[in-house]
Amino acid sequence: MAQDVLCEVSNCKYWANGNKCKADAIYVVSHRGKRAANQEETDCQTFEPKI
Repeated sequence: MAQDVLCEVSNCKYWANGNKCKADAIYVVSHRGKRAANQEETDCQTFEPKI
């Protein structure tokens, strides 16, 4: 399992200094439920906007 999860989306509430993700879990899905062939066909469902 990954030791660090990196994220450059600084407007996410789970973003932390050093581009670290501080979420307890990460949920990534493929577009439209199909099998992803590359990273562009995936989305992070863990994202929540920073308020």
